[in-house]
Formats: sequence, structure tokens, C-alpha cells
Amino acid sequence: MPHRTSRRTLLTATAAATAAAATGALAVPSAASAHPTNASSDRRLRRIIAGMSLEEKVGQLFVMRVYGHSATDPDQADIDANLKEIGVRTAAELISTYHVGGIIYFTWAHNTRDPHQIADLSNGLQRAALAGRSRLPLLVSTDQEHGIVCRVGEPATLLPGAMALGAGGSRSDTRRAARIAGAELAALGINQNYAPDADVNVNPANPVIGVRSFGSDPAAVAALVAEQVKGYQGAGVASTAKHFPGHGDTSTDSHTGLPVINHTRAQWEELDAPPFRAAVRARIDSIMTAHIVVPALDPSEDPATLSRPILTGILREELGYDGVVVTDSLGMEGVRTKYGDDRVPVLALLAGVDQLLNPPNLSVAWNAVVAAVQGGEISEARVDESILRILRLKDRLGLFRDPFVSRRDVGRTVGSRAHRAAADRIAERTTTLLADPGALLPLSRRSHRDLLVVGADPASPSGTTGPPTSTLRDAFGELGFTATALSTGTAPNQAKIAEAVAAARGRDAVVVATYNVTATSAQRTLVTALVATGVPVVAVAVRNPYDIAHLTGTGVAASLAAYSWTDVELRAAARVIAGHADPRGTLPVPVQRADDPTQVLYPVGHGMSY
Repeated sequence: MPHRTSRRTLLTATAAATAAAATGALAVPSAASAHPTNASSDRRLRRIIAGMSLEEKVGQLFVMRVYGHSATDPDQADIDANLKEIGVRTAAELISTYHVGGIIYFTWAHNTRDPHQIADLSNGLQRAALAGRSRLPLLVSTDQEHGIVCRVGEPATLLPGAMALGAGGSRSDTRRAARIAGAELAALGINQNYAPDADVNVNPANPVIGVRSFGSDPAAVAALVAEQVKGYQGAGVASTAKHFPGHGDTSTDSHTGLPVINHTRAQWEELDAPPFRAAVRARIDSIMTAHIVVPALDPSEDPATLSRPILTGILREELGYDGVVVTDSLGMEGVRTKYGDDRVPVLALLAGVDQLLNPPNLSVAWNAVVAAVQGGEISEARVDESILRILRLKDRLGLFRDPFVSRRDVGRTVGSRAHRAAADRIAERTTTLLADPGALLPLSRRSHRDLLVVGADPASPSGTTGPPTSTLRDAFGELGFTATALSTGTAPNQAKIAEAVAAARGRDAVVVATYNVTATSAQRTLVTALVATGVPVVAVAVRNPYDIAHLTGTGVAASLAAYSWTDVELRAAARVIAGHADPRGTLPVPVQRADDPTQVLYPVGHGMSY
């Protein structure tokens, strides 16, 4: 079947900026774009604050992890973990001891086993919070970006991640994905989602953002960020743009180090600021800070999380943002390299933060803030200012009226047939065909019936979806092919490569799932050896789309980008390879040549279709 370069390209930076300017998406927000305040509601909330003790006020500023599937009856291993890390036995005890204003869910903390358990946990947490003297409901949060960052897995609906949506380029699909995700989170009692990622990924070597970003074009990213804000918040869940002032041009992971971004102020305005401006314009509920240093924005070289010039001077005063500011996790190394764990929360509040997320030692952090207020370093009025923003958000979400969820809504909302069908349709519009020089695709069941699926099998982001090779095998089987899966890992040794080569002989085609291939990667050696068998090889990048730069010259017959290894995106890739769907995605980032990174191999907007 003849191929053509897709005409469905993403907006160019100029065209997108023009379109966004016409809708006001990138304009500096005016006071009218801020969250409207209700005088009577504010009076009620201020009365609540006036009746709180200092300890209760400080507790409201913290959002904390806790181990266990239940608020009151966790497993013994989780009780032990809570005692070791937090000094309490249960989530209910955490709430009564520290009066925390929020809880964050993690898969590894055993908070997200299944939908009904999650809803029961949320209800248990809210009951514990309302039993306290202040009777304040909780903000229950998680990182449900979809794609490679996903805390709630199947049977909840899994959706394409940010860069996949960027490849689709559809504002309606992007908003629809967030609306579905938000509706399911709300049904589970999760009312604050740390998404979307508003970073502009202009550095292919970025180790922590990558496909979590919508792309490299600031205007295109800004447009899609605004759509996700509307989708999440339209479903009744607080949305969070991250990581301010922009984590897209780093080569250091802030989980393990302190990145420095050397953008000039003008470059920041051009590259990093537009998505955050768009989020503010869309009346986003919360914005998350980044543990990064941007000398052009703050010459003190404090991380942005602790920088008053960045958080108050730029975010509050210049961008006009008056919503909740939440830190990235305070357990990350990026915020702990310069100051001790007792100083970090104090400095964050002085910088303009409202919520202090997941400190490594809650007792140290909580007591440090109490002492700072008692000693006059932080005024109680400053604390009240943050609590008012937090309570306004809880009020907007309806938590004062009814913070509980019903098991009936869980069953009819989470993972519904309509949501799953929509996710599949959206995913089909994101898969990108990068190269097919011999017009091999789509594969025919008559001429390419017997397939071998090999390659990398990274761990599932939610812990519930199958490894890529198995998922692709099953997807091809459902499409009428005979398929065999062989996991070779991200660094196959010679024995594993030889096993794959032997398995490939006599097959009609080989599909290889690649994961962050480099010039010296054993994955490249694997692909080269498979090509040498004479069997056509189709490469599917299951994370960053840059893999093709290192596979050029190996002789692969076709290359695609799936942008994630979750089931929904891999099933879509299989349907595209088999011709059951047209590859409609286009690159939202440029792919540079591996031998000369100054030269672009495939530009933004590149993509082929059948």
C-alpha cells in the first residue's frame, strides 16, 4: 500500500502562538482570570481558621504518604513501615496526631489495590479527618498522569500519556482523556491529581520528564495543558500543573540531584512560561514547584521550591496566580542538597508555598514549622493565608458538603465500557509511524501470519498491566496472527540475543519493543542481529521516540513510536501495524541524528499514514 507523509502535523510554533493568542490562552492573566472568591464563603472559612490551634493550622499545610490499604486496619507490614517512617501505626493515627490537610496515594505504599478498596480507604480517611476537633475534610491526591506515571491501574481505565496526546494533536481528545481520568479519580475519592505535566521537553536527554511532556513546542504544549485543566476540573478533581518554572531542559533527575537550567529570562519566557500562563488562564486549582535552580530567575541559586523571587515574584505577582502552590516531594534529593530537612519546609513557606508534600520525616518538618511560627520567623498571618487557599480549594470541590464516595459509583464509573472504548479510540490517533521505507506495513495475516515479539519489558507504571512483549503478543493474537513473545530486557546479553535470533528464524516478521536505545545499547545489537536473519523487523519505541535515531542504519523495515508501554498504547500500536487503524500520530518533538545532534532526522510534525 502506498505511503504518504501525513498532512496532520502539529501546529507550528508560529501558527500555534497565533491561535493561542487569539483565544487568550497565552496572555498574561488578568485579575478576572483568577479564581473568583465568594465573600460569604470566605467569611465562613476565616471563622474556621480563627478557631484552629497553631498545631492544627500547621498540619493543614502538609500532604503526607501513609502505608496501608485501610485507614484503620492496615496489614502488619504496613503498620511496621508507618511506625518506622512516620511514628504512627495507621492513617487515622497520622491524621489525629499531625492534623494533616492531605494524603497522597502511592502504589508502593499499598494504597491502590483495587477500585473498591481505594474508595473505602478514601472514605475511611475522611471519617478520620472529620472526627478531629477542626472537622476539616482531606485533599486526597495522587500522580495519575497516565502513560508512564500511573498510580491507579486496571481495572481503572488507562489512557495515553502526555506525549502520546501531543502526537495526536487533538484538543478534544486531550480534554476527553482528562475528563475520563478525572471522573474515575473522583469516584475513588481522589480529589487532587498532580497532572498535567506542563514542562516543555526540549532536551532529548531529559531523564525525568521525556514522554511526560506534551512536546517541545511551547504553544502546542500550552494549548493541551489548558485542555487537560478543563477536563480534570470539569470532572470535579483539582488539577495541578507541574513543575514550575519548567523542568523540560534538564539532564539531571531532581529525584537524585539538583538540576540547573541555564535559560536566560527571555528564553524562559519563550520556552517554559507559556504552558503555565495557559494553566493560570484556565483557572487551574494548583501548581507544583520544581526542585531546580534557574539562575536567571533567582541568582541566589536556591531551588525554585524555596525561591521567593520565583514563587511569589513571578508566579504570584507576574502571572497573577492566586491558587494553591504545592511542592514536589520534599523527599527528593533536589530540594535537600542545600538545606536540612528542618529548614526546607520553613523556607518553602517563606517562598510562597501552600502545601508541603511528603517530607522524608514528618515530625522534623512539622515541628520545624511550628517552631518557626512560635519564634516569629513565619507569621501566623502568613500561615492563615495558605490555609485559606487550601480551604477555598476544598470548598470548591464540595468537600465541606460531602467528602464521601459511594461503592455504586465506583462500579459504574471506574473502567466502564464507554471509558475503555474512548481510551482505545484516542490511543489509535496517537501512534506514530516514523519510517517504512519498503512499505512493509500494514502486515497481512496472509503473508505475515507468524510473528515473534521480542524486546524490553519495563515494569508497569501501575503494577497491573502486562509486560510489552506479552501485551503485543496478545493483541496480535486477537487480530488473527500467531504470535510468540520473548522478553529480552533492556540490556540483553549475548545468550539472550542468540535465543532471540534462533526464535526469529522461519518467522514471517519480528516486532521489537525498544526502550531508550543508545548508540552503545545492547538493544541495538539485538536489532542488528535480528535484521541479519533476513526476517523483516518492525521496531516499536515503547517510551521515548528518539530510539529511531540509534536504529537508523540497522536495516529495520519499519519504526513506530508508541510513547508508553501501557496496554492501551501497545494495543493501538498492534492495530496500526496490522492495518486495523491508520497511523495518525505525528512527532511532538524533533528527533536529532545520533551521529550529529545538531541535525534533525525527523522534525516536529513528521508522521506517515497508510
